Amino acid sequence: MYSKTTSGLLLCKTWVSKAKTLITCNVLENTYLHHQHQRHWFCSLAQAGANAFQKMSDNRCSHVTRVLFCGPHFPDSHNYTRQYLQGYPFVQVDDVPLESVPAVIGDYEVCVVKNFRMNSDVLSRAKRMKLIMQFGVGLEGVDITAATKHGIKVAKIPGGATGNAASCAEMAIYLILGLLRKQNQMKISVEQKKLGEPTGDNLQGKTVFILGFGNIGIHLAKRLRPFDVKILATKRSWGLPAQDSSKSEAPSVENGGYADLVDERGNHADILKFASKADIVVCCLAMNNETIGIVNNDFISVMRKGAILINISRGGLLVYDAVLTHLKSGHLGGLGIDVAWTEPFDPDDAILKFPDVIITPHVAGVTELSYRDMAKVVGDVALQLHAGKPFTGIEIVN
Repeated sequence: MYSKTTSGLLLCKTWVSKAKTLITCNVLENTYLHHQHQRHWFCSLAQAGANAFQKMSDNRCSHVTRVLFCGPHFPDSHNYTRQYLQGYPFVQVDDVPLESVPAVIGDYEVCVVKNFRMNSDVLSRAKRMKLIMQFGVGLEGVDITAATKHGIKVAKIPGGATGNAASCAEMAIYLILGLLRKQNQMKISVEQKKLGEPTGDNLQGKTVFILGFGNIGIHLAKRLRPFDVKILATKRSWGLPAQDSSKSEAPSVENGGYADLVDERGNHADILKFASKADIVVCCLAMNNETIGIVNNDFISVMRKGAILINISRGGLLVYDAVLTHLKSGHLGGLGIDVAWTEPFDPDDAILKFPDVIITPHVAGVTELSYRDMAKVVGDVALQLHAGKPFTGIEIVN
């Protein structure tokens, strides 16, 4: 009996075990199917979220306003602009090599040209471009006619309101004093442990001809007055305000204003007469088709022997061969230039061999004051474009 009972118990245990296994399998299967359903639902939701995020990201990217700075020179122009805009992730500031500009310009809405030559071919690729501007005032490298044809605005940053004009005027003073006090020769004296030489000259009592009495010319005249000099100045029209549309802090010369800054006024017809009277000539003109090569052989020939020539505007205002010839002859007493005929200028150029020549690397307007202010202007323009608002702080020329 025991054996039968034992067999029966074993049978019962076997059926119970199978039943448990069956139940467990059913539960596991149901649980697996449930989890599979949940997983499918979760994956579908995740995929939908990813698609939505991707779409949102695409939308965000499509609303990024992109600003292009051309080339590596004047690095703090893009560095300071980037710093000013660091709290605005929807504005992107890029600086690219000059040779790469044509390939990428189609991706940008704003372009700061610096010393890049913006010709019609490059402009034809700027499909998204809304504004081409200079980090300063010189636009001689931009084909404005072609830009206008393509519906692109061209602008400069007025120098009076940003400190750029004042910075350039101070550089002119530096170059004048450096030449009068024989900066290069003083360096040699220091190296040779000599004292009391060279013998320099005073600025006091000199006659200074400011060729181009715009914003820079006005600031220069204000700074020259305390040196007790006589100031001559030429301007295209004295009946127009000297300031630009930025509402510069420099007052207008209209109706006799600034009469205390200029001893003798003239226009283009008077430049040779004024050059013949001056001990120092400072070029402050904008360069265009009318002014390119204005300081030529005839101009320098009528200057007083030993007179000093300063250029803080654009290298093309001076005729290279005329300058070199008169330096060689000794007729030109000194040359101070912050700008050159080609830039960067060849450090081995013949003009730089003369002791009374001072050159600086196009830094007249490169100061903390002017560059911070101009970076703010560029940044504000990018923000205005992004928001669809009118531009402020710039002077559109087309």
